[in-house]
Amino acid sequence: MEALIETALRDRDQDGAIRWRAIEELQRRGDLETFTAAKRLCAGETPAERMLGVDILGRLGFVDRSLPVLRALSAREDDCLVLYSVLIAFGHLRDRRALPSVIALSEHADPGIRYGAAYALPNIMGSPPDPTGLAALRRLVHDPDEDVADWACLGLALSTGREVEDVRREVLDP
Repeated sequence: MEALIETALRDRDQDGAIRWRAIEELQRRGDLETFTAAKRLCAGETPAERMLGVDILGRLGFVDRSLPVLRALSAREDDCLVLYSVLIAFGHLRDRRALPSVIALSEHADPGIRYGAAYALPNIMGSPPDPTGLAALRRLVHDPDEDVADWACLGLALSTGREVEDVRREVLDP
């Protein structure tokens, strides 16, 4: 396990193939030892350590144990890439308890973080979708960043079972 963590940390490309192969191997382990190591990384000194911990937790399982770690990190973290990873992890975990954290981050100044929120929201709002999550997506549809607005529009369509163009017309052309 430690060798996989070191391999992932050595790959400076956050989307690097070597890094993600190591993360996927750690996630496949699916054991408490890996969870403990990922949790420790989430409290690491460097953004690279924290992001690695988050990326491992995002698909490791242990939702009840991972959510408090990720929610605490979302409240105190100042690195935009780590926060983006937290939002993607929330989306993968698909748990409504992440909603307050995601809604708070949906108002962040950084468009990458807002994009992550637009990704996470439809995955965590539940069925029927939470009204506060829908309101956040509706707000993000008007985001000045085109990618954020497009993803929010798709999220609204997925959450309401409607066509993207119908949602776009309704929200953008009231």
